[in-house]
Amino acid sequence: AAARGGRARAAMAPARRGLASAAGTLKTAVFDEHKALGGKMVDFAGYYLPLQYNAGVKSEVEQTRKAATLFDVSHMGQVKIHGPDRVKFLESLVVGDIEALAVGNSQLSLLTNEKGGIIDDTVITKETDFVGMVINGACKHKDLKHMQEQLASSGFDAAIEHLEDKALFALQGPKAAEVLSTLVEGVDLSSMLFMTSKPAKVAGLDCVLTRCGYTGEDGFEVSVDNANATALMQALLNNAVVSPAGLGARDTLRVEAGLCLYGQDIDETTTPIEGTLLWTIGKRRRAEGGFLGAEVILDQIKNKPARKRVGFVIHGAPARSHTQLFDKEDGETPVGEITSGTFSPILGKPVAMGFIDKALAKSGTDVFAKVRNKMIPAKVSKMPFVPANYYRGPGN
Repeated sequence: AAARGGRARAAMAPARRGLASAAGTLKTAVFDEHKALGGKMVDFAGYYLPLQYNAGVKSEVEQTRKAATLFDVSHMGQVKIHGPDRVKFLESLVVGDIEALAVGNSQLSLLTNEKGGIIDDTVITKETDFVGMVINGACKHKDLKHMQEQLASSGFDAAIEHLEDKALFALQGPKAAEVLSTLVEGVDLSSMLFMTSKPAKVAGLDCVLTRCGYTGEDGFEVSVDNANATALMQALLNNAVVSPAGLGARDTLRVEAGLCLYGQDIDETTTPIEGTLLWTIGKRRRAEGGFLGAEVILDQIKNKPARKRVGFVIHGAPARSHTQLFDKEDGETPVGEITSGTFSPILGKPVAMGFIDKALAKSGTDVFAKVRNKMIPAKVSKMPFVPANYYRGPGN
């Protein structure tokens, strides 16, 4: 990061917290609730989280699309950037236009490295006296180390705070606002648009609401103190419209919505342009650069990379991660690879995403996926596979 003058304040770095098990895997504040609800617990990003509940993945996906479900995403990192240079510091690390972001608004952005690769994807929220970030659970300690190193060498007057005493829930589905409206105080949800954030009382508990999620549906991420997490979860699930949902459903939902999973669809060897994430780079940032890897990324905007992330509809058995793609059924010339694939309960067919040579990236192009040594026909498809249902105002 380029120094802009001033001084770098010592970053706030509390020790890693969590309810550790004998094996070292951490438990979120509502681990016991998951068990009581029949959650099948697995280790994900160093935490015990439910893969699914008794109803099963298909039921949880359908419930999210037609009503509402509740996900525990407390493994994710919640961060605040403080100090007078907080926006300048953050813009040295991410591709988004944080300066232009209105107070109370959020955006998806990308942390990048010197080679233009993606370190992580993050939701950034601008508040009056700080900038908030939610970072991926599997990446949070790596991200924080990177951010602290960049801050120490930058000269920016800023500080990083990792909020380790917070839980995070995602209430998702077309009835999410209806459910929340029965419990919320101090916020008119009808005026709260997609990617906006507000503090509120939910079931009498101090929370921060952000109208977002990772399913393609309307919904809210709700941040709350760990001490109040169980009470909040119980209050939300007390509504008959809401069912608990796990990692399996979340993965299927985000593939249907065409959304990337960090570490699987994008990583430090993937640039935003290869990942079809150009839209995250603000117009001013495209002109000015100023973030790590800008030279590589801005060159790719002009000259196009050799590969591109696209969607696929699979005409046969589901094609999972690392499935190779070929231009012809003879399987002689590999042209790409699936990074995520699932059977869509909503569409009734397998869908996937992955990378393919740019010459074959046009929607409608026929390719072949090698699944269990069989060549399965596939067609390049636009994403999302299931239309997004984000709330952009009354009637929208």
